[in-house]
Amino acid sequence: MLVVDDEREIADVIELYLKNDQYEVLKFYTGEEALACIESTKIDLALLDVMLPDIDGFTILKKIRE
Repeated sequence: MLVVDDEREIADVIELYLKNDQYEVLKFYTGEEALACIESTKIDLALLDVMLPDIDGFTILKKIRE
């Protein structure tokens, strides 16, 4: 599961809850880091912040779908 949020506290809490439910979590704080990850990793589910400072969540979603 991919989690992308520039607010570290939010991303960290989401990661904690998901890991407690036995999910494998890939967490990133920037869109650039997330895009680098999705080029080499299959993503089953993504939780994306829409308003990231570098790349918005909608652009990341388009790249995942490609």
